Amino acid sequence: MQESQTRKRTVRSFVRRAGRTTRSQQRALDVLWPVYGLDDDAGPLDFAALFGRTAPVVLEIGFGNGETLVEQAAGDPDRDFVGIEVHQAGVGHCLLKAEAAGVRNLRLIDRDAVEVLERRIRSGSLSRLNLYFPDPWPKKRHHKRRIVQDAFVDLIADRLTAGGALHIATDWANYAEHIDDVLSRSDRFRCAERRVHDGEAPLDRPQTRFERRGIGQGHRICDWRFERVANNE
Repeated sequence: MQESQTRKRTVRSFVRRAGRTTRSQQRALDVLWPVYGLDDDAGPLDFAALFGRTAPVVLEIGFGNGETLVEQAAGDPDRDFVGIEVHQAGVGHCLLKAEAAGVRNLRLIDRDAVEVLERRIRSGSLSRLNLYFPDPWPKKRHHKRRIVQDAFVDLIADRLTAGGALHIATDWANYAEHIDDVLSRSDRFRCAERRVHDGEAPLDRPQTRFERRGIGQGHRICDWRFERVANNE
């Protein structure tokens, strides 16, 4: 996406909340961020240099408190993980969990995910992107804030390698319809699997805190795995 397009972007899919950061979370932000955090920089990320090896890279957008992100990184040491989250309390909590688990294949970014994808992620550098329970923005007048839009899907397709996977989950039926509609318009992805369940069958991922909350409210869960098709298909 060109720089001029980036400057024109005014609608964001999130609202920064001050929230309450605990003393231990603040300590993690002060002490552990230099270990796991990636500060803002104008240049693209070199994952091989960053992790000291060449391995598949998984990017997760909006990791919440980071517990499931750390669980995935700890359980899959052959892949490298990058998580994006804009809420400080969640970042601090994730840092504490990462330290306790002793993971080394994890890095965190505190910034707008679209800006990160545009400016810091190289084309074809990701093997998988996870988008679990993004803000559904349920009111119709707010649907333009939903992160899953045509331009976003196209941006992800560019950053994924051919055959790479896009995993999405939501507990909002209306957002599930929206996701189906947007992805059906893309010729760069095919739906490899779509699963509707009551929390007992998450698709290649741990169950999340937001998922448990949605189930408690009587929502059903929808999981997708989309595959990035090759350009010549």
